[in-house]
Amino acid sequence: MSIHFQENDLSLESQWRAIILFGKNSASYKFAFGKALLELVSKESNSISIKELSPIFVQSILEHLKTNDKQSNSNSSTFLEACRKYNKEEITYDNLLSITEKHGFNNVVDAFQNVNGGIIPNKFYHKDYNGNSKNIIITDDLLRLKESYQFLNLNKEVDARWNLVETAWNLQINPNLLEVKIDDNLQTLFIEHDFMKRKDITTARASLNGYQKGKCFYSFQDISIVTGDENLCAVNHFFPHVHKISIHQSGSNVNGIWNLVLADKLVNLDKSAKIPELKYLERIYKRNDFYIASKHPLGETIVNQTGNTPQQRRNFLQKQYDLSLNLSIQKWIPKVEHEPLF
Repeated sequence: MSIHFQENDLSLESQWRAIILFGKNSASYKFAFGKALLELVSKESNSISIKELSPIFVQSILEHLKTNDKQSNSNSSTFLEACRKYNKEEITYDNLLSITEKHGFNNVVDAFQNVNGGIIPNKFYHKDYNGNSKNIIITDDLLRLKESYQFLNLNKEVDARWNLVETAWNLQINPNLLEVKIDDNLQTLFIEHDFMKRKDITTARASLNGYQKGKCFYSFQDISIVTGDENLCAVNHFFPHVHKISIHQSGSNVNGIWNLVLADKLVNLDKSAKIPELKYLERIYKRNDFYIASKHPLGETIVNQTGNTPQQRRNFLQKQYDLSLNLSIQKWIPKVEHEPLF
């Protein structure tokens, strides 16, 4: 599925997002390493030793362990145990860095750029290990990410994906019962567990943005998820919220993740309660399949909301489209639309 994600878009941003969204999630090291690389880009670093990288890498692990103890599928980890001990003030910071340098990068450096069994086309770094000298050489392609409009969104997207994955690990909910929900203000994603106890996960915009490649769902204009930015996007209902009663009566939830997209704020206002042209139905099907390919926990949520098989999911969307079209009559297309990227 990550291949389809990059089908019409081999941009550096798309390759980065494929790693974060579709790379293996056996441990949270991938996310910590990704955040460390983005920090190096901000500093325009060309190379860094593993020793120098260790404090940058370990810091975000320490923070995440404070709220979610399970950061790996493995039952034991020398590195994670050292992080836990440091948080409990049982070892010194120097001891932590020594263990991080020795054990923290064992798999992530080799695996990070591997998606679906292959290395991404444009490597973001090279591994330069020679005896006791261990360095990461940053490529121009990684540094070029800073020139992208999307760069300021990427760190938030890494955090959002990390929050989603670790929540699924820690709650250990049956996948058939797993459903990520959104609050009434369309700001925060959450999960209900233990007799409807709510656990907030992450912000809605940061979670959804990567799957749309940082573009407005309808117009493919660049959008921002940074609070205060003039291009801050809106969370939009593909099938209008005004149809919530009819959609509910058909057995669906208008606020389901399957129906939420990010849109340029002016496009969002123009669309209002109108129904998009039929061609956009295929686009939301593809976007939802990106969720499914990324696994925990959005994948399970989409399957539980829309169907177990591709045909069931297509039938589900077509049913909602026919229902909404009967209620709205008028179809809509954006006034501006760039070349689609999915």
